[in-house]
Amino acid sequence: MRVNIYYGGRGLIDDPTIFVIEKMTKVLEELRVTVERHNLYEEKNSIAVLPKTLKDSDGVILAVSLEWFGIGGFMQQFLDSCWLYGDKELISHIYMFPVVMATTYGEREAQYSLIRAWEMLGGVPSEGLCAYVDDHVEFETNADYNLMIEKKTENFYRAISRKSVALPSSNVQIKKSVLRGSTLSLTPQESEQLSEYVSNDNYVRQQKEDIEELANLFKGMMGEGNDSDEYISKIVDNFYPMDNLDHIFRLDLTDKESSIVIDIKGDEIECYEGTVEKAEVTAKLASSVLADIVSGTKSFQGAFMSGELSAQGNFAMLRNFDTIFRF
Repeated sequence: MRVNIYYGGRGLIDDPTIFVIEKMTKVLEELRVTVERHNLYEEKNSIAVLPKTLKDSDGVILAVSLEWFGIGGFMQQFLDSCWLYGDKELISHIYMFPVVMATTYGEREAQYSLIRAWEMLGGVPSEGLCAYVDDHVEFETNADYNLMIEKKTENFYRAISRKSVALPSSNVQIKKSVLRGSTLSLTPQESEQLSEYVSNDNYVRQQKEDIEELANLFKGMMGEGNDSDEYISKIVDNFYPMDNLDHIFRLDLTDKESSIVIDIKGDEIECYEGTVEKAEVTAKLASSVLADIVSGTKSFQGAFMSGELSAQGNFAMLRNFDTIFRF
């Protein structure tokens, strides 16, 4: 027989939950049960893959420390992972024993939360053990409490050994009629592999970058996001040369993460989307501000004075921008 313990507390020395699960571990090992303990706070970066540790286990102990409200984030993440990636057929044969030790109000509600969650996963819950602990030293040294923990552990062992049948629960019907798992039809093996990907931060980050890159690519293919072409066309069409003018402007669009370069050599102008290291004037502005400028509803100088545009470089050329380009 094999029992896994999942501890959802913070690992504090005076946590009575640790005392209880260590006491239960000792009793189970005396009954020749293989016990494996997982401290969720130590494995918080790989909680998504923990459902695969349920394999070959006959029972689980879900142990939480109630310090404020509810079962805590680590245990909730573990149960979420069981719902998303766990093998429901496997879980349906696993007995669960909840342990809730509280230093504040709500231990019974937390215990019921664990029981309801395991029922919705399809598993078989036991009555469990919950208590309010005001003084952990007094609790741990109380012989009657110790005896009760031992008896509860033995009863859990008997339930697993005898394959005790649980009475029907309405939570099972709720799962069938209301709750829905993943919309993808995945095998348990595929779900397990997906959980490994989810727990890999580098993989997730790379996927997000790839998705963003593809989104930008498709926007371009659909004609979206090409406002720069319209800006460039209007800038070229409204160019009025000045004598002996040889300058480069760079307009950085802060919301597009792109730049428009205006290269003026006498009567000739070259305007394109790109970048250039050396520019006489570099301006930073939102694309909406540039749209107002090229449509003639706002001047370049007016945008600068209102703070909608920031610039650096040759301010004499900055003042001449509205003369060179008459929108």
